[in-house]
Amino acid sequence: MSRNTNKPAVQGAAYALDQLKYEIANELGLANYQQSDKGQLTSRQNGYVGGYMTRKLVQYAEDALSKNQGQL
Repeated sequence: MSRNTNKPAVQGAAYALDQLKYEIANELGLANYQQSDKGQLTSRQNGYVGGYMTRKLVQYAEDALSKNQGQL
């Protein structure tokens, strides 16, 4: 049974975050990441996916902030 209690700050974001996760896993060469047993992957492989997700999300936020900078 999953004990993950993390909740996205934005209600509709869960699907988009999952899509981002699968896209990044595919870019890293982890085919069928969605159907694969994550317990069979190494910590390094799973960590890469989370790390690259964080990197992309920070890039998205920085882009959004820089575009809104002129509006302040």
